[in-house]
Amino acid sequence: MRVEDQARLDPQARALIERASRSAGPALSSVGVDEARRLYRESRLALAPPPVAVQETRDFSIAGRGGAIGARYYRPLGTKPGEAPPAVVYFHGGGWTCGDLDTHDSVCRGIAAHGYSAVVAVDYRLGPEHKFPAAVEDAVTALQWVAANASSLGVDAARIVVAGESAGGNLAAVAALALRDPGPRLAMQVLVYPVTDQAADTDSLRRFAQGYSLTRELLQWYQRNYLRDERDRSDWRASPLRAKDHSRLPPAYVITAGFDPLLDEGKAYAERLAQAGVDVTYECFEGQIHGFLPMAGAIAAAHHAHYRIGQMLRMRFGTFPIARP
Repeated sequence: MRVEDQARLDPQARALIERASRSAGPALSSVGVDEARRLYRESRLALAPPPVAVQETRDFSIAGRGGAIGARYYRPLGTKPGEAPPAVVYFHGGGWTCGDLDTHDSVCRGIAAHGYSAVVAVDYRLGPEHKFPAAVEDAVTALQWVAANASSLGVDAARIVVAGESAGGNLAAVAALALRDPGPRLAMQVLVYPVTDQAADTDSLRRFAQGYSLTRELLQWYQRNYLRDERDRSDWRASPLRAKDHSRLPPAYVITAGFDPLLDEGKAYAERLAQAGVDVTYECFEGQIHGFLPMAGAIAAAHHAHYRIGQMLRMRFGTFPIARP
């Protein structure tokens, strides 16, 4: 961590970085995939807040090209029988290598509660066992399934949102592009510090390559696990910033973090969408590090991010968790 950044970092984010540095634990990229997944899972669960109450949760599976895709459904408190709230299809972070339905449970609960929306979290296939474009296929399949089964889920097929963070934000952006013409028509996309260009050649990556949670080394390890070869870096399904056309995409809410190697590419994607005529709200959490969204047990700003996502959903759809007379 650079000395000049210490005063600008959120104190809780800085404390988390310093605690991780003192622990002398192994870097995820230096251990095997199974051990990396265990460490990632343990760290996310340790940093999660107490669970936010929802009306219902249940696990189920979706038939996919590569087998069953795990999923978890969250229904917000206060929904009445027969009411069909919006549905947020959520893809977790973890570098297309780590993460599962439990590691981001707190995020999905927060979105359901603050956004008065149902959430369907998707346990897409991970690398290196399942290389690109397996995760993309699962993301698209999950969105199509939710749209086709909206009635049985008790959600509104006309108000389906795609959302995700980091690698999941990449999948959300790609899925929005992939479904633009064939449908289903998406009502909104929420991209939280997304990977948008696998070239990984930005000023923010150089400035925050080491000492700010996500390192250049770890990002490169994740990419090796996910991509088949160097040619995949230029494929828009891996690098949505490289798509030829970003017009006619659903309205977007893009969140970045001020001390994130992915800051520049997240901002660049928001700008590209706006240039193409897409309705975009861009917000940078200036003092934050990559991956803060599921860390609300240690970083209070994560609660605010959950609230802001929910607020954007309610503003988009005119839904409110408080009953009106």
